[in-house]
Amino acid sequence: MDPPRAHGPQGPGYGDGPLTPSERRDYARLRHREDLHHRRLRYAAASVLLLLAFVLSPLAVVAAWANSQVSDTDRYVQTVAPLAKDPAVQKTVTDKLTTRVVDNVDIKGITDALGNAVAKAGAPPGIVDKSHLLAGPLKSALTTAVHNVVDKVITSDQFAQLWDGANRRAHAAVVKTLTGEGNSAVEAKGDAVVLDLGTVVDKVKDKLVGEGYEKAANIPDVDKTITLFRTDKLDDAQSTMRLLDVVGTWLPVTAVVLAALAVWAAPSHRVALMTAAVGIGVMMVLLLVGLVVARRIYLDSVPPSVLPADAAASIYDTFVRFLRNSTRTVLVAAVITALAGYLYGPGRGARFVRSASTRATGATGRAMARSGLRTGATGHWLETHRRWTTGIVIAAAALALFLWNYPTAAVVALVLGIAVLVLAVLAVLGAASTVNSTEKQGKPS
Repeated sequence: MDPPRAHGPQGPGYGDGPLTPSERRDYARLRHREDLHHRRLRYAAASVLLLLAFVLSPLAVVAAWANSQVSDTDRYVQTVAPLAKDPAVQKTVTDKLTTRVVDNVDIKGITDALGNAVAKAGAPPGIVDKSHLLAGPLKSALTTAVHNVVDKVITSDQFAQLWDGANRRAHAAVVKTLTGEGNSAVEAKGDAVVLDLGTVVDKVKDKLVGEGYEKAANIPDVDKTITLFRTDKLDDAQSTMRLLDVVGTWLPVTAVVLAALAVWAAPSHRVALMTAAVGIGVMMVLLLVGLVVARRIYLDSVPPSVLPADAAASIYDTFVRFLRNSTRTVLVAAVITALAGYLYGPGRGARFVRSASTRATGATGRAMARSGLRTGATGHWLETHRRWTTGIVIAAAALALFLWNYPTAAVVALVLGIAVLVLAVLAVLGAASTVNSTEKQGKPS
């Protein structure tokens, strides 16, 4: 039976004495219930924030890529530049331009004129009547000759320069294609996206005329285009890309902020950080798979008569290669973050790695101190504030990646290597601040 409590001046229940055992149990039970409720709320909030970050992460990568293609001329030119030297694309352009030149040559008129000339020269009627049979060989010979001239132009370095220059001047083409605004060389026509090769065609025409093919000057302006993409979902794609362009700047920031808030709100920050990294990494893998599926859908949607399969594949791979690179970069960063979270945990492997690194840096620092290279007060400060210096180095590395203009997986690896090197150097300098007492006692007086 609990002893009675002394009553205070305000009556029963208001005494200032110690809690009875039953009151302690009630208090502990209420405190545990409150803590459990609070933890559940934090887990729920962190879960919702992580889910939003996971959903937005692939959209953020695509949006940032689309925004870079629209807003950065150098990036856009860098994207399309390889097409000018791609053999499949060169062959497609050469074949199309050759066909257009030959189609503008009146082969029948030439054979008719030849027949009339032969008739006037007094040739036998049999020869005159069969002059039209020369149309096939004449067209074949003309096609071969024109193809050789066009191929020299298309495969030359000058064509690559013209290609880059035309794309740089016509960077507004991306805005036209994705948002339907502005005028440029690349534009949407019906269900196709076409590139006006007017500058290139004019160069080819001048070259052909110089070679003696005067009919090449008759290439009509309406034929100076080549189809890049054809899809019956172009309107939907334009709407989607316009939306991605609008959020291209803020969506990546939003995804990062949501993940950071989830880590902050979770009861276990380290576990939440690892969960965020793993989840975002999985979403990047799904995005890479989605690009492969989209490639197959795109190639199936382009008729061979419009664009050969190898040229279509080259165009798709060229246009999305920076998107693939960005996705792989985020994936590598996510893997590194998850690994770092594990190494800071209580696992046996993590403890072994931390212990081994501490012994290595400590031994190196003490060896420096014994040789006279002591860091004194600075090293002591680094040793006693190791948590702060570690946090600053990690934050600086993360900020460098965030501010880097189009980081790649190699850049992530480089920044990681520099951060690890800096942490190792700081640890060595901290350990070199002084020689411990055991080593001092072991020295001869």
